[in-house]
Amino acid sequence: MYKILIVEDEDTIRKGLLFMVDWLKVNCVVAGEAVDGEEGLEKIKEIRPDIVITDVKMPFKDGLQMLEESIAEYGYEAIIISGFSEFEYAKKAITLNVTEYLLKPIDFGHLYQTIEKLTDKIEANRKMREYMESRELASSESVLAPQLLTTTKSKYVSNMLEYIKAHYNQKISLNSLSKEYGFSTTYLNAKFKQETNYTFNDFLNRYRVLQAVELLKHDKMKVYEIAKEVGFQDYKYFILVFKKYIGCSPSKFLNAQGISETAGLSDD
Repeated sequence: MYKILIVEDEDTIRKGLLFMVDWLKVNCVVAGEAVDGEEGLEKIKEIRPDIVITDVKMPFKDGLQMLEESIAEYGYEAIIISGFSEFEYAKKAITLNVTEYLLKPIDFGHLYQTIEKLTDKIEANRKMREYMESRELASSESVLAPQLLTTTKSKYVSNMLEYIKAHYNQKISLNSLSKEYGFSTTYLNAKFKQETNYTFNDFLNRYRVLQAVELLKHDKMKVYEIAKEVGFQDYKYFILVFKKYIGCSPSKFLNAQGISETAGLSDD
């Protein structure tokens, strides 16, 4: 599972990336978001993302400044997003070893391809490091050398994410998983938050809202039907959760103008 950080000052674009992209489809989770380069820099230090998706021009600190101050030290992959008018400005990203560049409006199909390309690169680099470490281990007298610790993710967290994908529309909780894995809910929740930056319930609600947004885009079901379809038995609670993450009610989302399969964003 790869951690994504989204740094974008425009709410509609940031929320579009958060809730109109099925990140689990590409083995990723959005572990954080930021509205400018300064906050983005703090998030990079805090969550250590594998991939940073950033706008170029933002208040306080722009995307390129943020990359200059952190990409070498924290070793993440970066995707630049910008409009045509910012292309020349963003070419400076080449000097920062940023090779992935997406133009607005964002083509989600292209985004998926870009993410898969970068995760393949990250995985190849990890395997190379593990290979080099195994050679070093073989020639080392101490099998406890601290530099040989790997970054293998918890299989329980991976299993929990797969469980959410398969059963999000049902009544699920950490209690059932706790009994299945033989660990306390506190331990599982702590491991889940450590690797995704979310509690289990928070991520479950976010994933359910993601599925609700997909259904709303096609506008073939009533809102209360969608609520049940994605796992919310309480309609009023669904509305509260939807507003929390999207910033508006489902009805306002339905009435928003400019939503398309390509941009996936509203001009509100």
